This record gives sequence, C-alpha cells and structure tokens, in this order.
Amino acid sequence: MSDTINYAQLMHRAMRGLMIELLDDISESGLPGEHHFFITFDTQVEGVEIADWLRERYPEEMTVVIQHWFENLDVSEEGFGITLNFGDNPEPLYIPWDAISTFVDPSVEFGLRFEAEEEDETAANDEESPMVVIEDNDEPAPKGDAEVVSLDSFRK
Repeated sequence: MSDTINYAQLMHRAMRGLMIELLDDISESGLPGEHHFFITFDTQVEGVEIADWLRERYPEEMTVVIQHWFENLDVSEEGFGITLNFGDNPEPLYIPWDAISTFVDPSVEFGLRFEAEEEDETAANDEESPMVVIEDNDEPAPKGDAEVVSLDSFRK
C-alpha cells in the first residue's frame, strides 16, 4: 500500500464513471430537454476510429456534438461508438475513454476536463498543485490557495 492517497487518479476514475453512466442512460432513453454534449478527444489515441477524411481534417483533436441527430450510441467499458451527421453524411465513430479531454453540457454549464494520466500522477505528488474544494452549502469560502466550487452555482 502506498504512503499517499492518489486523489487525482480517484477523481479521474469517478469523473469517467459519471460520463459513462450519462452516455449509457442517453443510449437507452435519449437526451432530455435541452441537454447536449460537446466531447473533445485526441484523434491520435490508439483505438480512435473515424473516417479518413475526418482524420485528415482533424489530425490531432476533434470536438463532436451530440444533440439533435445521432444513432447507434453504444457504450462499453473501453469507449463509445456513435453515428453522427457531418454535412448530411452519417459517419460512425468510436472514441475510447482515454482519448477524451473534455466533456461539456453547456445547457446546464457542466463540464469535465480530463488530463493525461502522467500529468495526474505528477500533480498528485506535486505540493504546488492547486486544490479544488467542492462544497454543497451556503457557508463562506475559506481563505487560502484553494479554489472553491459551490454546487449552488450549477443549480437552476
């Protein structure tokens, strides 16, 4: 057992689990209300499957939008497959979870940012890394270097 708790790795795993659960629910029930997702991923990660013309146009990074029209959303432990429309051309995509750098639902101002695992490990062991505190109350924010994120700011 390690002498320290790797909070970065635990948070990364929890955020990925949240994203997997969300997309799995969407695959079964569709998108509710005005929800839609912007998902940015690294097109160079092993396992990413996109059309050649998309890879040529987005050689490093691509953002897809899951909103009005999508088909065949299939969620697995390794990633997800989906068919999206690009200029009236339906294209199947497969995106491994490790390729995703951001997941955003702008309809409710919610977003997740995934850092490379090596960066997470470095940050977890770096005494200078910032701390994020998530609060679910109306108490004043503590002073210091911590960035406080109030859950009230995300509620409507």
